[in-house]
Amino acid sequence: MAALRMVEVVDVISEWCGRRARHWSIAIRENGFRLLPGGSPTIGGMSFDITELSGGRAEQYRQLREQAESLLAGETDRVANSANLAALIFHALPDLNWAGFYFTRGAELVVGPFQGKPACVRIAWGRGVCGAAAASGETQVVPDVHAFPGHIACDADSRSEIVIPLRRGGAVLGVLDLDSPKPGRFDEVDRAGLEELAAVFVASLGD
Repeated sequence: MAALRMVEVVDVISEWCGRRARHWSIAIRENGFRLLPGGSPTIGGMSFDITELSGGRAEQYRQLREQAESLLAGETDRVANSANLAALIFHALPDLNWAGFYFTRGAELVVGPFQGKPACVRIAWGRGVCGAAAASGETQVVPDVHAFPGHIACDADSRSEIVIPLRRGGAVLGVLDLDSPKPGRFDEVDRAGLEELAAVFVASLGD
C-alpha cells in the first residue's frame, strides 16, 4: 500500500459540496483519495468513512446526523442519497437486521435502497407497520412486531421495528424503516434521532 500523507482541504471541498465545509483531512493514495471523516462520495476517488459514535445515545444521534449531512451534501438524487443513508444507519447503529426505505407510488409503498435481507416489494398504505406510518404520517415504534395487528414479516428474525414517515409539506414521500432482532430495541431517543435523519434526507432532495 502506498504511503499516506495528510493535507487539509477546506475551500476546494467547500466548492465541490456546494456548502461551507469544516476542516477535513484527506489522505492521498497512489490511486485516489480517502476523505475523513466525511464528504461527498460523488467525487471521483473518494470514499466516506463512518466515524465511530461516542457519548450518550442522544449525542450519538447528533454525531450521526452530522455524518449524514456530510454524506448527502451536494447530491439531490433520491436513489443515491437513500442508498448511502441506509448504509450509514445500518453500519453505525447496533442491533439492526434491516434498514432502508420505501417510497410512495400511488396507493402503495415500493421498496427502495436498503441494507439487510431481501424485502417485501410492495406494501399497501395502511397495511403493516410501514403502511401505518405512511397512512397516519406518524412515526411507529413497535416493541414487539408479533403483537402489531397486520404485521408483515419480511424477515423472520425481526422482533421490533421503527418506521419514520418522510414528510414534505402535506405529502408523505415514503418511509424510513429499521428492524431489529431484539425485542424493545427502539425507544423515544431513537424516534427523535431518526426523525432528524429523515428530515436530513428529505432536505437533501431539494425542491
